[in-house]
Amino acid sequence: MTTEQQVRRAAPTLMVFPFPVPGDHVRLAYRELHIAINGTEEQKKALGNHGLLPRPWEPATCLDPELRHDLWEWLDDVVMWLNREYTWDVSGLIPSCWPLHPHLVHEIAVLADQRRRAGLALTSDALEEWHRYCLPAFTDRMRNRLRAHCDDEHKSWPAKPRHNEHLADASRQRRENTFAHDIDALPVNRRAHEQPPAPTGPPRLGLVDLDTGEIQDDELAGPQPRTRTEKGPRE
Repeated sequence: MTTEQQVRRAAPTLMVFPFPVPGDHVRLAYRELHIAINGTEEQKKALGNHGLLPRPWEPATCLDPELRHDLWEWLDDVVMWLNREYTWDVSGLIPSCWPLHPHLVHEIAVLADQRRRAGLALTSDALEEWHRYCLPAFTDRMRNRLRAHCDDEHKSWPAKPRHNEHLADASRQRRENTFAHDIDALPVNRRAHEQPPAPTGPPRLGLVDLDTGEIQDDELAGPQPRTRTEKGPRE
């Protein structure tokens, strides 16, 4: 039996599968973002502070538990879809432990959002850009960061000891000292340091010419001679 005959007798199956559709809460988040850009002034105002709207491509902004759950489920579906539709060699597979890799979580969220937007376009231009740039760039970065660490099973974070050293008190204090020295070296601070210190003695006294109103800055080192005007003596 030839391969063509085997294909004909096999159970029917789709050649390609559609891009996963997100859950209700993720779709609502996208709808609110669409209104924030394209809605009427009343609709935009009803959304409140647009800076607080959740953005599915930035998971840290999705604080509602139900939205967060929907987002994780959608991203997992996207990962399985990518592995089936776009990966042939095992080195390009997104590992099943992707939720344990923050760098993958961040990138997969953006990759999924870009693919969703490309699929909604009325031309193929955006999808061609996604195929040409987004997906290959993501795959290359994933390979460079993971290397062979999680080929068989999830491995612990190799850089964790170095990261813990970064958080240590001695290292933190060293950085704070460096920051402080940099700020002190700013020109505005250097000029302030170079100014002569303010006098610390008693306040200076000066003479005021009662005829002209001119202030004379000479300090009174001791008793001054009395002067006369046409109206008589004055201090």
